[in-house]
Formats: sequence, structure tokens, C-alpha cells
Amino acid sequence: MVYKVGSRGPVVKQIQEELKLPVDGIFGKATESLVVSYQREHHLVADGLVGNSTLDHMGILDTDLKVANHFTTENGLKIITRHMPSGEYIEGDNGAPILNDFVFLHHTSGWNNPNACIDQWARDDRGRIATEFVLGGQNIKNGDDEHDGVIVQAFPEGCQGWHLGKTGSRYMDRHSVGIEICNFGYLTDTGKTYVGTQAAESQIVTLAEAFQGHTKWHKYSDEQIKALGKWITYVAARDNIDIREGLQKWIEEQGPTKAFGFQQDAYLGNVKGLLTHTNVRKDKTDCFPQQELVDMLLSL
Repeated sequence: MVYKVGSRGPVVKQIQEELKLPVDGIFGKATESLVVSYQREHHLVADGLVGNSTLDHMGILDTDLKVANHFTTENGLKIITRHMPSGEYIEGDNGAPILNDFVFLHHTSGWNNPNACIDQWARDDRGRIATEFVLGGQNIKNGDDEHDGVIVQAFPEGCQGWHLGKTGSRYMDRHSVGIEICNFGYLTDTGKTYVGTQAAESQIVTLAEAFQGHTKWHKYSDEQIKALGKWITYVAARDNIDIREGLQKWIEEQGPTKAFGFQQDAYLGNVKGLLTHTNVRKDKTDCFPQQELVDMLLSL
């Protein structure tokens, strides 16, 4: 990956530390100017672009970031960075970070590989539609767990992608951090997905009470739930969001099935906290109240 004007994130902070600049994680003109000076001083190509050669010379390439493709949060969650091209997500005005007031849980309604999900967003023609994070899962057919519980960041912190669609608050869509959970959602009575794929028996969960008209669902794995709990805690601290508001409170007051359903106040953008897509859209089915997920949310 090459870092340049407009790049953001933990590696940019390391570059700024090496150059003895004020550290804000935003690669601006001042950073570019000192990068050029550094490259000239050390007989590197002086183009202001920080690639592997410059990272290596700075001593950053061989750090725990493994060629700057992941970072580890304070609560021990490893997050892989696979950022889309800059035109595929929304950046703040004049380089200022966009602040979040809401946390949203989604489904990809698709396969298990979070990298493939991000790559699809990067090459589609729908515009800047994406969530900042994607959570991988098991292959629904054979249980392959290569991507199970793996979280990937699709664009830099402080940026945005459209991910809610039509709600009663455009502000909410522009000021919310989201994660797509790799999951097919509801299943037919025989355990097939909406595209006709037969789910492995171990990945079918039957709810005690129907949700959105369905009792059979593609099961969230133990690794997904574990990683999701750490991720929620991480983004809540990062963005200063009270995750007790929203889902957790509704579960305690209304029970899981109603809590995961449509909430008028949430639709209007009046609930700043932890929400799912179903809380703000009557036509959505992501996410659903699997007991293990409910237990994890209540434990936060």
C-alpha cells in the first residue's frame, strides 16, 4: 500500500512520528513536504509517496503491522486494513474527520469472505456505499472457517460510506459507524438461503419466536460473536458512543424479538447508541436475535 496526501490511519501516525510532526493520522501537505525532504536526505525517490521502500527505511515496514496491513486495538482485536480507492468512500470537509454518534450492525447477505465483500464495493457502480468494517464468517456449505471472526476495515477512520438507505434522518447515515456481518440471514423451512444454497446443518439456528416472519436463520458463529463484542467495545470507546442506548436497553425492556424490530425513535435518528438495520428500516432483516448474540450484547 502507498501512503500519500489524503491517506489516514495508524500507519500515517507512525510516519508523522518518524518525521517529528504533530500526529493526527492525516497525510496532508505538511506531511508530504517532510516526506520529500526525508527521501532526498536518504537518497530515495523523492516523490512524496510513502511505499515499501520509504516505510522500510523508516523502520515501519517490519513492525507488527506486517507491511502496514493490520492494526491491533487496545482490547486485543486484530483488524485488517483493506481500504478501497479514495473515491469509493466519503471524506470529511477539508480533511476533518467525520464524527459518529451511532453504531450499526448489518448483514452482507452473502458469502463468508470479508475481503471479497470490500472488493465488490470498490468495483461496483452504486457510488460510495459501504460500511467501515466487515466481519467474516464460516462458509455456509462446508463450514470452512478461514475467514471466521476476521474483521477488515474498508476505509480509513474518520471517513464514511452510505449504508442505511432511506430513513427519517440523513444525519444518522452520515454520522454512523457500521459493520457488515457475513451472514445469509433468514433461511427457508428446509434450510436454504435466498439464492437456493443449502446450509450445513451446523449453521442453521431455529428461533423460539419468529422474527420478521422467519424462524430459521443462518447462525452467527462463536468466533463472529466474540469478535463482534470486542469490535463494539472498541468503536464505542473510539467514537465516544454510549452502546447501552438502543439495542441493549430495548432487549431489557421489550425482549429480544421486539428489540431487534423497527423502532420509530431510531428511524428518526433520536437514539444515539447501538442499533441494527432492522431498527430503522421495516423492509430489512439484518440483524436477528440469536440467543448467543443477545447474551453478548447484554454483557457489554
